[in-house]
Amino acid sequence: MAVKDTFEIKVGEKPILIKTTNWTEQASGSCLVQCGETEVLVTAVLSPFSRPDIDYFPLTVEYEERFYAAGKIYGSRFMKRESRPTDEAVLTARMIDRAIRPLFPKDFKKEVQVIVTCLTFDGENDPDILGMIGASFALATSNIPWNGPLGAIRVTRNNGEWVFNSNYAQRKDCDMDLTLAALERDGEILVNMIEMGSKEVQEKDFSDAFEVAKKELKKMIDVQAHAVKKMGKTKNEFVPAVELDIAAEIKEWLGNKLEKAINDAPRGEKNLGATEILKEELIKHLAEKHPGEGKEKQVLAFFEKEIERIIIKNIIERDHRPDGRKSIDIRPLSCEVGVLPRTHGSGVFARGLTRALSILTLGGPGDSQIIEGMEIVTKKRFMHHYNFPPFSSGETAPMRGPKRREIGHGALVEKALLPVIPEIEKFPYTIRIVSEIVSSNGSTSQASVCAACIALMDAGVPIKEPVAGISVGLAKDEETGKYKVLTDIQGPEDHYGDMDFKVAGTRNGITAIQMDVKIDGINSAIVEEALTRAKDARLKILDIIKEQIPEPRKNLSPYAPKIATLTINPAKIGEVVGPKGSMINKIIEACGGVAIDIEDTGFVSVTGQNQEDVDKAITWIKGIVREVEVGEVFQGKVVKIMDFGAFVEILPGTDGMVHVSKFVKEHIKSVSDVVKEGDTIPVKVMSVDDLGRINLSAIDAGFKPRPKNEKN
Repeated sequence: MAVKDTFEIKVGEKPILIKTTNWTEQASGSCLVQCGETEVLVTAVLSPFSRPDIDYFPLTVEYEERFYAAGKIYGSRFMKRESRPTDEAVLTARMIDRAIRPLFPKDFKKEVQVIVTCLTFDGENDPDILGMIGASFALATSNIPWNGPLGAIRVTRNNGEWVFNSNYAQRKDCDMDLTLAALERDGEILVNMIEMGSKEVQEKDFSDAFEVAKKELKKMIDVQAHAVKKMGKTKNEFVPAVELDIAAEIKEWLGNKLEKAINDAPRGEKNLGATEILKEELIKHLAEKHPGEGKEKQVLAFFEKEIERIIIKNIIERDHRPDGRKSIDIRPLSCEVGVLPRTHGSGVFARGLTRALSILTLGGPGDSQIIEGMEIVTKKRFMHHYNFPPFSSGETAPMRGPKRREIGHGALVEKALLPVIPEIEKFPYTIRIVSEIVSSNGSTSQASVCAACIALMDAGVPIKEPVAGISVGLAKDEETGKYKVLTDIQGPEDHYGDMDFKVAGTRNGITAIQMDVKIDGINSAIVEEALTRAKDARLKILDIIKEQIPEPRKNLSPYAPKIATLTINPAKIGEVVGPKGSMINKIIEACGGVAIDIEDTGFVSVTGQNQEDVDKAITWIKGIVREVEVGEVFQGKVVKIMDFGAFVEILPGTDGMVHVSKFVKEHIKSVSDVVKEGDTIPVKVMSVDDLGRINLSAIDAGFKPRPKNEKN
């Protein structure tokens, strides 16, 4: 490898190396980023073709996991090639996308693709932060119009101490796991992307973490700025999508029609229908005036920008939002509990026109999801999945499985609820919640947090505290710097606004944050106001939930499976399983087909639909693993008669031997003279030898032989 330039950033105790090479000379920008022995290749490519007919910026970010990076061969016997990205890869790609997207020019319509490929993975240093830094470096030093660079960092709090870019073990033991992306403007560090999971931390804890991270973020920004001066390419000229003559013509035709359509709209949600009619009239006007020139295709970008300008102006100058609310107002709230008869738990949460239906299913430990990725192999017993069908927004579209947005929203809700899910020892069930968005007008992920919490309590899951979520927005005039923070953003404010700051938590503190912006970034003052607004709204929502269901139900649904658990000596696992699984299969068959899961630690769970079957299996297992003590007396079953004595089952799966001389005091010719197979007799444990063989006595337990004339 021919390394051209190397740049080093010291973050905490760990150096991060950014290297440029001759590997990817046809990419617009690229680099290798390394920390420890984890290394990623990042490329950025700009398409030469513009797409003025679309209403979005065609940026794609791909995060590619390669199992060779961790020294693994992927898949089953039949499939060895990596295929669709894992959820973890999708979430990493989304996080990078959210950080870099706001820094492209508005109305930029050329396709840009950023690909992050993990080449080596040391099991300690997470590639996601390296990928974000690499994306910033590749874009900043390329010819692609982009207003970076960015700094990116993970901050965790372990035992009260801040740790930067912590390893996996430290992340597992922390009470706060925060990922930030930020940039510098006029000497101030502005945050533009947040991803956080935490264990009910306070708003001040987040602010403190941001403050301690600023110094490290500035280091990354400065190093990249130096690299741009040293080796950066000349940026391509960006030409706005709307020509000046057409812009003037559109403005003249519109006059005050658009502002009047917005300001005179009826109070309430989904009130911008008149603007759509006006847009169609404008397109028709331009098509007739300039036939065959395609001028009408430029209307969309201009129209969107004008709607945004008017909405932002109304909010800042008049404190008037599209649906008539003030900036601090929350839409009407309501919730329903136990709405479906056969499911194990269900709930509906509504905030204005946004409505989420969450359904919970309980399963045994064997229903947990096995995660086998490049970075981690584990089992997952709590899952949340989010579905966004097209009817929820009054649209038609193909149904082709979860997209990146669905995966991202599902993971965010899961992160928000995970801190309150009871430990497996207290509640050994696998829990899956599915949130169906049945009506959408903004902030559906946080509505799902609320609905999923209701479903948990309806199902009788003993969660530690109820959780609620809210999304806070921002309307900012970039020219004057004036802004307003908006509580509970709806669809138009999400689309035309400048920030989506989602915060979920309990009464005690925050459990999850996710933020992205459409402007360069936000300062500490906006962050703190958004957190305060989110807390006020969260407490109001929790009050609404409490009115409907004050606490988790005391009993599970009668349709939920029954589970019992015990912990055995790990050395006894083999006895429970038996040779080639003979014993465990015997228990399963005799106990109505229960499911038995045994961990290496000795934790055993039995799952079944019938409580009697579960109890029977647990009793059987207890009998197998029970340590028999000398002197104990049992009522045992004669299972086999031999010439020298009889084997008696004293516990399920545990036999002892009664010698022929230990049945009665007088001499008998045959054991069958006093007992038959199937008889239940009292026996006493006389000794247990080094091999675990149990010697029993019937005489010492008061055995009285059956009279000879008694029928079998």
